[in-house]
Amino acid sequence: MNRPQPNDYPAWGETYISKVDKDIFEILEEQIFSIPALFESNKEKEHFAYAEGKWTLKEMLGHIIDCERIFVYRMTCFARNEQQQLPGFEEDDYVANAHFGERNYEDMIEEFAALRKANLYFFKSLNEKELNRKGVASNREITVKSILFIAAGHIIHHVGILKECYNVV
Repeated sequence: MNRPQPNDYPAWGETYISKVDKDIFEILEEQIFSIPALFESNKEKEHFAYAEGKWTLKEMLGHIIDCERIFVYRMTCFARNEQQQLPGFEEDDYVANAHFGERNYEDMIEEFAALRKANLYFFKSLNEKELNRKGVASNREITVKSILFIAAGHIIHHVGILKECYNVV
């Protein structure tokens, strides 16, 4: 699949899209296994935050799960030619109101894998016309294909933060 073009997404999307350096489906499928393995191997750090006011490892996982759901919702709406604008979301508020610290860490790890696996069926079902459809979210126009690349790149971005700031391996 060809990469989205800069006019297909808002400027902030480049942060994530630029991290997609190989076949998008290869990355999305690989993340079904690599992300759970990364969090599982750092189980002892689930409550660790690298600085005051930063998310814990468990909250980071919760954020990744929330974003997966939001990205797929947006993709579904726009692929189905939704004409209504979709709202934005404030990630810090979502994490603050999600009570991730009270949730079972292993369940969250499994939740991500199950969610991504299910979403992959949807991703692969999209045809070229659906992938190129645009919609408005957070007051910015974006294509379905761009959101797909953002979903993969968003996780790559957070894996980088996890390795750099949380010292996960």
